Amino acid sequence: MSAALVYARDSRDQTVRHLRALWRQPWWIVVTLMQPIIWLLLFGALFEKVVEIPGFTSDNYLTFLAPGVVVMTALFASGWAGMPVIEDLERGVMDRFLVTPVRRGSLITGRLAQGAISMLIQSVIIVVLALIVGATFPGGVQGVLALFVLATLLGTIFGSLSIGMALIVRHEETLIAIVTGITLPLTFLSTAFMQKSLMPGWMRVVSDANPVNWAIEAGREAVSAGTDWAFVASRAGFLLALAIVCGAFATRAFRAYQKSV
Repeated sequence: MSAALVYARDSRDQTVRHLRALWRQPWWIVVTLMQPIIWLLLFGALFEKVVEIPGFTSDNYLTFLAPGVVVMTALFASGWAGMPVIEDLERGVMDRFLVTPVRRGSLITGRLAQGAISMLIQSVIIVVLALIVGATFPGGVQGVLALFVLATLLGTIFGSLSIGMALIVRHEETLIAIVTGITLPLTFLSTAFMQKSLMPGWMRVVSDANPVNWAIEAGREAVSAGTDWAFVASRAGFLLALAIVCGAFATRAFRAYQKSV
């Protein structure tokens, strides 16, 4: 069997392992959906009149907000991907895998794949809920699918970063502080809640280099009428390139951990 097939098989097995763990606690998906549902329903109602601000181009704030909520859900869910890694380190599970012939990269890929599947389920629920409460997606099914792809790419980026940092710091408290210190500022330095043209100048500059904002703007464009697919593809390309870089970071962190045991 070729190395690529062995890697694919091991990645599949690791993904199934993590999905089985998720299956034993399916309410975890529901619990992690509480925050984005609050954003969608409460923020949607609280800032409903924002569309009346001169220069705001959308006439439905829920339609404007929903893609941002999908992306934010992927961001926050993936940010905690390193927590079960630390648990595996503390319980000795990771060390036991290191004495097996399993491909080392599959230990990372399996977690990222399980996270992507969970994010997809959550994204579908958010989109359905958004439609129920009054949002519209003129871009149709293909636009919504593109939004899911963008959210998955962002999730891969921050999932890889979280796993890499977990392998480096190896303490839950430290990882919590790092994740919170990164995800919250990136969320509010994006167009998740407010149109870019109405943001302060310095925030607009920062948002241009913010991968969270790349996903939100591209996702919002994908589900809008008359989609500029060149713009969506360019932002997806940026996210894919960053995902590869972050994946390499997680891999190097894993190799460093191997050498330390």
